[in-house]
Amino acid sequence: MQVVQTIAECRAARKQVERLALVPTMGALHEGHIALIRHARNLEAFVAVSIFVNPTQFGPREDFTKYPRPIEEDLSKCRDAGADLVFNPPPGEMYGSDAKPILIDIPHLTDSLEGKHRPSHFRGVCQVVAKLLNIVQPSTAVFGLKDFQQFAVLRAMVELLDFPVEMVGHATIRETDGLAMSSRNAFLSPIERRRALAISRALFAAKEQYIEHGINQTSRLVATMKQILLPPASNALTADGDLGRVPVSIDYVAAVDAVTLSPVEVVREPTLLAIAARVGSTRLIDNVVIGEV
Repeated sequence: MQVVQTIAECRAARKQVERLALVPTMGALHEGHIALIRHARNLEAFVAVSIFVNPTQFGPREDFTKYPRPIEEDLSKCRDAGADLVFNPPPGEMYGSDAKPILIDIPHLTDSLEGKHRPSHFRGVCQVVAKLLNIVQPSTAVFGLKDFQQFAVLRAMVELLDFPVEMVGHATIRETDGLAMSSRNAFLSPIERRRALAISRALFAAKEQYIEHGINQTSRLVATMKQILLPPASNALTADGDLGRVPVSIDYVAAVDAVTLSPVEVVREPTLLAIAARVGSTRLIDNVVIGEV
């Protein structure tokens, strides 16, 4: 496995192969990322992974400085998963010291959900992914669907700007108890980790209401999710030890059209059920889709 840190080195390595798949990451790799790398290996004979904690997608009060960067562990995991090339540039290599901002915005997809609560987030995501696609020039790019809105935005960017790359979304990888795998899970204390299970439980419960009981009013599904996230003190979820003392604050609980990301009053497949909430001080996101996208 070759590891490069400069754009010139990356482009030189790229010239050695005809086709490749790219898996963009911010590092702190877990089994969800490994699944993406393995899936990329099934799609193309050569796999590149980018590891770059992108400063432009973090807001002023977000966790850029404390975001985990275990680069040696990450490189070992990439090697074990079958990556052929790792591009691990420093921020100065990607943006330089006097780089001017370049704004890519797709308002009909970025103004809701994450974009509403993190106004500059998707501009930073689009900026860095556009740069990575230009530098690496992959035939295929693989992204996890835990960040469903991000994938929708990036897929639209690729289509609108005519990037010659196939965008592939991979299903969310979960722990055995249902928690969506995320690099930010490392910030959770053991008791916060247990409390965070309310997020996936809420999503699965709402989806089950629709599938098993035919409840299609999204207001009722959203109410179910909120009740599981913030249950009454007498609820069994908070009766287990100190779980009820772990603060949970909701950024959003939503049901939207899975293609347009617009709110819907009645489920018409495909519909995205999405949650963003802070467990303690750690912000987590998760989603499930009703129907096929």
